[in-house]
Amino acid sequence: MQPTFPQLLLQHASQRGDAAAMREKEYGIWQSLSWSALSVMVQEIAGGLHQAGLREGSHLIVIGANRPRLYATMLAVQSLGAVPIPLYQDAASAECVFPINNAEVEFAFAEDQEQVDKLMEIRDQCPQLHNIYYDDPRGLRKYAEPGLTSMDSLQESGRAFIAANPLFFAQQVAKGQPDAVAAMFFTSGTTGNPKGVVHTHSSLLNRARAGAEFDSLGPDEEVLAYLPPAWIGQNIFSYAQWLSCGYVVNCPESAATATIDLKEIGPTYYFAPPRIFEGLLTSVMIRMEDAGAVKRRMFHAFMSVARKVGPALMDGKPAGLLDRALYALGDLLVYGPLRNNLGFSRVRVAYTAGEAIGPDLFTFYSSIGINIKQLYGSTETAVFVCLQPDHEARADTVGVPCAGVEIKVADNGEILVKSPGLLKEYYKNPQATAEVLTPDGWYHTSDAGFIDAHGHLKIIDRVKDVGRIRGGAFDGAMFAPKYVENKLKFFQHIKEVVAYGDGREKVCVLINIDFDAVGNWAERRNLPYAGYTDLAQKPQVYELIRECVEKVNADLRNDTLLAGSQVSRFLVLHKELDADDGELTRTNKVRRGFIADKYKVLVDALYEGKTSQYIETVVKFEDGRTGSVSATLKIDDAKVFEPLKAAA
Repeated sequence: MQPTFPQLLLQHASQRGDAAAMREKEYGIWQSLSWSALSVMVQEIAGGLHQAGLREGSHLIVIGANRPRLYATMLAVQSLGAVPIPLYQDAASAECVFPINNAEVEFAFAEDQEQVDKLMEIRDQCPQLHNIYYDDPRGLRKYAEPGLTSMDSLQESGRAFIAANPLFFAQQVAKGQPDAVAAMFFTSGTTGNPKGVVHTHSSLLNRARAGAEFDSLGPDEEVLAYLPPAWIGQNIFSYAQWLSCGYVVNCPESAATATIDLKEIGPTYYFAPPRIFEGLLTSVMIRMEDAGAVKRRMFHAFMSVARKVGPALMDGKPAGLLDRALYALGDLLVYGPLRNNLGFSRVRVAYTAGEAIGPDLFTFYSSIGINIKQLYGSTETAVFVCLQPDHEARADTVGVPCAGVEIKVADNGEILVKSPGLLKEYYKNPQATAEVLTPDGWYHTSDAGFIDAHGHLKIIDRVKDVGRIRGGAFDGAMFAPKYVENKLKFFQHIKEVVAYGDGREKVCVLINIDFDAVGNWAERRNLPYAGYTDLAQKPQVYELIRECVEKVNADLRNDTLLAGSQVSRFLVLHKELDADDGELTRTNKVRRGFIADKYKVLVDALYEGKTSQYIETVVKFEDGRTGSVSATLKIDDAKVFEPLKAAA
């Protein structure tokens, strides 16, 4: 019989109790927690929660960054047959109300004062939320709220309970069944209230094992847990696969130190969305532009060699003797130090997912000897649907179906998936469940794509977002907004894009510049600016962005299906799109419909042929205060190319 998460914990504690299970950096020092010590911590928390009234089928939210006690709390909850529900730690308090009430949550784990304050703020709206346990006591000494208890106190009471009932924990864990509910993850809610995705121990651990077997993962791996625990990708990589494989999970001191901690740990197994890889590359290029002339020339010379030879070597293909010698020298002088500086000197497998990754970005990392690959999956599929095998990593596909997965393409181009990792249901939402799960077990992904000649899956866009141009030179042409947005985001100077065009005569886009990259670009040209809004509207910046847009258009003209998706007009927004302002989801996906409503005056101006438009926007600050930012935005045209005859 397949084990449950707590049963795997006890296996590791019994078989290799002294081995490190987790490390946490606190006050600049890495502290290790062994499997046996973790098991004791879980038992104590479980005993305390049982005494507090947590029972089988109950729900407990966990909200905070990756910390050993957060992971231990999830295991303790599961050992009692209850269900942990991780929420995003950067979510505003109002965003927590629906999940807490929808799941009838009575118990909560809060990392620190910030999360406690958030829960206290909404307590009147969530009257059933009786028990709140906090991990970090700083700032909470004088709080006297009913039901607010420290994790230290919870463990102390649990310790006494376990001492009096030594068989309790083992008996509870033994009762666990693989088909029991293990966790619930709320979707990002791009088109309404989020949905609670219910997963069992079996669905999560089956996919964890499939991914582990695909890449030969074992107990010697080192992983850095720095992404939100509420995101299922983090849960799979640092929780499900952690317990399945028994490797070490390292928790950084804070989000601000994650890059430094990455270098100190040197993980062997690494995951990051393209945004992280883009940010790392941007920082490298900024530093190189600021370096001395000799170092800069050496870097560019050896990177030219790397782009020529590196991908072939990574794919196990032959290369000439001279090329191999030059690459080896480049590895000694440039690539090796660069990998070390990035924290990737020990990476054996690096994955990216969530968005498409740019060919240049993909080539850069593979060129310097990093085995970067893409995967495809979602919250509902427990992540692992497709993976790229070693030596078959490509920027334009998301890999081949992994063990246990079947894929078929519907008549409308939608990808359908059958897998042991599919969700059990959407919580309290049978209608939504029936819409995505067919009676014979196929899951509707809502993604449009196709299987190429090599058996790799290619994703074009969301099915509902794929539209048609109506009128103009490209009348009837297919429009795929995410495809266009991703191609523009491949440029280091562009951070975010929102494209419109379905049912219209042309494609227009709203753009966020990357403030760090464009700021460095401006400083090297002695171009003064007073902040993001000022920099975004500089004529020189518009010229820079126009060049990027027109390069994408020149590329799109060669695409048989999407030549009509070329961008005709664009503007650079006066503020960065932000999840706190409702413009992005907590997983940083654009809420295109919300943005269209919020910035209707800008979208209308783009299509009405205006050359500028004034706008004032309310923004929300991290401390909950609101303010406004206003500007007169320039609107610019971009050159659109005739499709090549072969594509006509």
